[in-house]
Amino acid sequence: QVQLVESGGGLVQAGGSLRLSCSCAASSRGFSGYAMGWFRQAPGKEREFVAGVSRSGGVTAYADSVKGRFTISRDNAKNAVYLQMNSLKFEDTAVYFCAANRGYASSRYASSYDYWGQGTQVTVSS
Repeated sequence: QVQLVESGGGLVQAGGSLRLSCSCAASSRGFSGYAMGWFRQAPGKEREFVAGVSRSGGVTAYADSVKGRFTISRDNAKNAVYLQMNSLKFEDTAVYFCAANRGYASSRYASSYDYWGQGTQVTVSS
């Protein structure tokens, strides 16, 4: 079993920054046994991939819409994954979820993930 808890969301003006955190409590497999991803879902829209990181942290992937503005990282010693969001835009407003999958590398597909957090709201005012 894996439990994921996101934090760090909030209200920010366009152009501002936020750092999301996701803490992981994993049983036998351990946090480093999971690739991690961040997804988001805006009202009336499907959940979409934002960023992903491999088990070791050495390989990252980003949606085109956030490339150059967002950075994903992980600290396996702290059982945590982070999403640094800079130059935020109104269209980044959504509930952000972290997710874990048993593969080595992250995936852009939500169906590839085995565990999900409850989400944290990010609201960007224009």
